Amino acid sequence: MIRCICVGKIKEKSLQDSILEYVKRIQPYHKTEIIEVEDESTAKQNILALEKEGERILSKIKEREFVILLDVCGKEYDSIAFSKQIDEALSYQGNRVVFVIGGSLGVSESVRKRAQIRWKLSSCTFPHGIVRLLLVEQIYRAFRILNKEPYHK
Repeated sequence: MIRCICVGKIKEKSLQDSILEYVKRIQPYHKTEIIEVEDESTAKQNILALEKEGERILSKIKEREFVILLDVCGKEYDSIAFSKQIDEALSYQGNRVVFVIGGSLGVSESVRKRAQIRWKLSSCTFPHGIVRLLLVEQIYRAFRILNKEPYHK
């Protein structure tokens, strides 16, 4: 099972539709679900908001799940290296992978510590909805690569 835990909701219908399309494309390879947790108001103190969001994220992660955190300070992977990471995680780490996309303030230290991999998707800054779309597209691409199926480069 692949789960994507994301802070906040996607408001744009077109973006929701694109994300769901990729989730549908992933389904023949692996069961996939997206879990949204409530985001905190940025009017609150940043540390308190991070901690509350972190608690919500961690409450959705099971003990034996392999966690990949999308993190601006993480390691960059190209699509082939990323597909190998997913393959290893699914094969050797209990067949359950969780991706975490934090809120606008990032994630708490406790979420960072829980992650086995911290992945830097890009050096660019993107809205969270676009990050979610890029994530599911890369997961789909990874399965195409792993199954030696064509996918545009």
